[in-house]
Amino acid sequence: MSQALALVKRDLGDDAMILHTRTFRRGGLLGMGAKSVVEITASNDAAVAPRRRPSRRRESDGESSAARLLARAYGQAEASPHRAAPVEAASTPAAVSDASAVATLPPSAAATAPVDDPQLTRELKQIRQMVGAMLSDPGRATRTDLPEPLFQQYLNLLEQEVSVELADEVVNKVKKRLTKAQMQDERCVSDAVSAAIARLIPIDAHPSAPQRPKDGRPFTLALIGPTGVGKTTTLAKLAATFKLKHRLKVELITIDTYRIAAVDQLKTYANIIDLPLHVVLTPLELQQALGRCRDADVVLIDTAGRSQRDRQKLGELQAFVEAADPHEVHLVLAGTGSQKVLLEAVEHFAPIRTDRVIFTKLDETVSFGVLLNVARRVNKRLSYVTTGQDVPRHIEPGQARRLAELIVEGKL
Repeated sequence: MSQALALVKRDLGDDAMILHTRTFRRGGLLGMGAKSVVEITASNDAAVAPRRRPSRRRESDGESSAARLLARAYGQAEASPHRAAPVEAASTPAAVSDASAVATLPPSAAATAPVDDPQLTRELKQIRQMVGAMLSDPGRATRTDLPEPLFQQYLNLLEQEVSVELADEVVNKVKKRLTKAQMQDERCVSDAVSAAIARLIPIDAHPSAPQRPKDGRPFTLALIGPTGVGKTTTLAKLAATFKLKHRLKVELITIDTYRIAAVDQLKTYANIIDLPLHVVLTPLELQQALGRCRDADVVLIDTAGRSQRDRQKLGELQAFVEAADPHEVHLVLAGTGSQKVLLEAVEHFAPIRTDRVIFTKLDETVSFGVLLNVARRVNKRLSYVTTGQDVPRHIEPGQARRLAELIVEGKL
């Protein structure tokens, strides 16, 4: 990507930037034999008079340097004259005027690098992230101020869907901390970026084994969250960890009676781990069940999944949480969700008391940067993450450096 941007700047000037990409199909007969073509628009933001579209003869005679540089940037052979791509300069409509070069990769290039090629897909995603960053704030620098290793880390953060603001914050801090020589060392830069990200993530400071609170009650923890995020499995993992690893007396309570399968699932877990399970239907029954658990060290409460759009059900959940008065309420969010979905869930569960956040299904997560964005917006400590279905193995205490490394490396 940096090579493509450098070539664009060489042909269009230092102020040039990539503005837009799109993929379409061209040629063929009745949809048969059409080739995938990738079109990239670059601009130098210079005010120029509109140019007429080149004639078809001129289009077939050759391609512009913009088309050639994009072909070279993707490691493709330059287009042959009879397959040259149309390239034109034009001013944008309305009051904004700029000089843009629209370069379309020829079918021959698209054929050797199809859209489903992993490398091309990754590079195009980087371009889209950069375009979004620049268009979100036209006055923002394109980060040409960064040394190549740090610039690559910046692109990686955008590719992992870290917000532009956080990505800028991270690389700016790294740039201030490292010497010029250190910023040329890829490993040194990667470690510094991980450390900077880790400092942005609030984590839970409580000990791995819960302690009996000062009020004399068992340590009581409730899980809340949308449907399908893995609350019941997470509860079982916590129960197994507390009993098998820390030798604590654990009891379970479930109010998830909307799904018979959820009760059966938790009963199965409780039987395997040999734990008491209490099933309750009302807030009053919940209080009575908590009274029967007074000799336990830890009480874990499983709640029914609630759609963040169902305000009535959320009101019922709030009544249960208030009746239980747990020491901690953990909002469970699936790492597989988009940022919009996760933040929507956070917003709708906001009326219900929340003390911690748990991210689940990291083994299925595509973009770890979204978790950083959400953690910063929620501003709640990260208590646990889950990394698979196995009980109790696939659960870990929330560690800022661990999540930071996932973002930098892009994989679990």
